[in-house]
Amino acid sequence: MFDIGLQEMLVIGVLALLVFGPSKLPELGRMVGRAMREFRRASDEFRSTVETNLHINDLDPPPPAPEPAPVVVAGAATPLPSELEPVSPETGPSVAREPLPEHGEPLVAQRGSKLFHRRECTWVARIPEIERIYLKRVPEAVEQGFMTCPVCEPWEPS
Repeated sequence: MFDIGLQEMLVIGVLALLVFGPSKLPELGRMVGRAMREFRRASDEFRSTVETNLHINDLDPPPPAPEPAPVVVAGAATPLPSELEPVSPETGPSVAREPLPEHGEPLVAQRGSKLFHRRECTWVARIPEIERIYLKRVPEAVEQGFMTCPVCEPWEPS
């Protein structure tokens, strides 16, 4: 980016040592590190906010139609992989996946996000299982810094 080599870095270091002195140099390094960390955090938060706002108006794809379960007949051989239907990019594989284990918590949030949702919200399906945070109550979610989803508007009965 700046094409700074080892010699230029040494010159900058010596100049900083002469200008600020050996006692102020570690403090100056900590201040620069904190400023860079805050800038990175603010830019990540801005990027996630923009991405969330860009995708909030997208139409959700219709849920896939449930396929009937295969009937197993006693004595019938299982088909070989070459005998199975080919997978097309439009329809996807014909084998139904196992559902993920259900959690009893009614609220879900994503790590690094600012919103939390009801389990029935369509946005929960877009959150990968590994990124999910399960919450029991709305005050718990608010206490952790999450805001309500504008689509499902989670609430608790009084």
